[in-house]
Amino acid sequence: MLLFLKSSIILLFFCTIYTNSSPPEVQVRREHSKQWYEHATFYQVYPRSFKDTNGDGVGDLRGITSKLEYLSSIGINAIWLSPCFQSPMVDNGYDVSDFKAIHDEFGTMADYEEMITVANGLGIKIMLDFVPNHSSDKHEWFERSVRREAPYTDFYVWHNGRTDDDGNRIPPNNWVSVFGGPAWTFNEARGQYYLHQFYPGQPDLNYRNNLVLEEMKDVLRFWLDRGAAGFRLDAINHMFEDPDLRDEPLSGWGEPGNYEYLEHHYTKDLLETYDVVREFRILVDNYAEQHSTDAKILMTEAYANITFTMMFYEGDDGTKRAHMPFNFGLINGVSWYTHVRDVKRVIDEWLDYMPAGSAPNWVAGSHDHSRVASRLGPERVDLMNTVVLTLPGTSITYYGEEIGMRDFRDFQFWDSRDPNRTPMQWDDTVFSGFTNGTKTWLPVHPGYVTNNVWQQEKQQGTHLKLYKQLTELRKQPTFIHGDFLLRILGDKVFGYMRYLSGEPTYVIVVNYHNLVEYVDLTVFASLSDELEVVTAPIASQHRTGDLIDIRNLTLGAYDALILKASANLLSPAISLVLLVFVKLLIWW
Repeated sequence: MLLFLKSSIILLFFCTIYTNSSPPEVQVRREHSKQWYEHATFYQVYPRSFKDTNGDGVGDLRGITSKLEYLSSIGINAIWLSPCFQSPMVDNGYDVSDFKAIHDEFGTMADYEEMITVANGLGIKIMLDFVPNHSSDKHEWFERSVRREAPYTDFYVWHNGRTDDDGNRIPPNNWVSVFGGPAWTFNEARGQYYLHQFYPGQPDLNYRNNLVLEEMKDVLRFWLDRGAAGFRLDAINHMFEDPDLRDEPLSGWGEPGNYEYLEHHYTKDLLETYDVVREFRILVDNYAEQHSTDAKILMTEAYANITFTMMFYEGDDGTKRAHMPFNFGLINGVSWYTHVRDVKRVIDEWLDYMPAGSAPNWVAGSHDHSRVASRLGPERVDLMNTVVLTLPGTSITYYGEEIGMRDFRDFQFWDSRDPNRTPMQWDDTVFSGFTNGTKTWLPVHPGYVTNNVWQQEKQQGTHLKLYKQLTELRKQPTFIHGDFLLRILGDKVFGYMRYLSGEPTYVIVVNYHNLVEYVDLTVFASLSDELEVVTAPIASQHRTGDLIDIRNLTLGAYDALILKASANLLSPAISLVLLVFVKLLIWW
């Protein structure tokens, strides 16, 4: 009788716990509540370097269209397309001379529309790179502003300048450009200085003039009407400057004239910027609602501290701004010698500071940063792809990272960022299959002969094959909706668990360094004694399907394993409570 009573109590307790966990019908509602961008696999395409179809050595929109099947095959949901607008190319398209036209080298508006149509047919969305801070000095607005033609007279930041002790005209203050040198250039025709926080060919727009904001809103509507899924807002935190043009204080390091020489209190991160982002958010949200489309999204690029960065998500009153600010933690906070506690800190910091209900994102490379294989070593390519694609939220892959492309630094570039912008390595033919012409705008990395898409598709155990496994795994409910628990497992190893009631639990274990490590995974509660290897780097001793003992896992150098447990009806926390309760009943 006592045994029957105990059993009944245990069964009643289990049913109560299970009822209060996430039953299938609740999980279905949660899945429908997720917006597409919250779990999408993004891929950054740099148009000049992706695929050339007309033989001029410069990538184009038709080239992108020709490779959309490839992107679909590796699990890409959305493309972030670097600037394709009309431009003199002083800064590779980030100096826009016409915000409503396709750059001649890239093709025509018809080419753009075909690209959108084919992409959407494959289930791929295309997000455009929008440059709101400045235009080209060849833009009609600037040319008319120089002539003081209404209403463009004050579309840019103009100033008479100052006079030094010798009576010479000098800039209004000590501000410097991000690229070095004065942030002011004197325009002889107008007789005034204009502000440019980047190159002199990129004059800053004056957002204290509301007409500028309205013009830029019109640009967003123009591209939304033409199928854009959203926008990356480039250099967004430079939009406003101190209206009193105060000198910026010295930083205490760097050389005079360099950007690092000053503290930038008056030229970036001004609070008015967030109001403009809010205006843009209202516009894209209203557009999606009025046209009954999926969410149209905004991503912000801002190199700022965590507090200023998180303010791009929403205001103190909960008003929505961008859908997500770019997370550069795995780029700026992770190096060759980084301790795993610092990797954990980078991940935790974003999740801890992020407003509740927001979507995190993870990126390990871009057109402005050295590639993973060059920055962290080729041995860590699979490791970083595994981490970026299995953390909760959105992943963003820079073109070529799926095959482990490297920077090419063996020749003279005019731009220090060019080494990581070399042509995509498609095959082992001349110019790596990037062009049928006789030249390329940047030299192809010589390693393309043995490192290219064609070879990695036909070989076993390649970076590309692993990447496909990872993007397929991301479709599982556990990775879309599951919870996240991160642990330090040793001086060189960290791991995290992704789990969801009623779905398999996954443990991702990462050895960030070059020595064999032995790991005990019992630190994660409720795991079965054996786990199945789902994915492993190409150099790992482990293979898909292997079973491992959680008390004695051997990790090779730079190993990054995804391990799978059986479906878990209860969360680890509830399972632990149940275990304790059962033991108490047995003791009783």
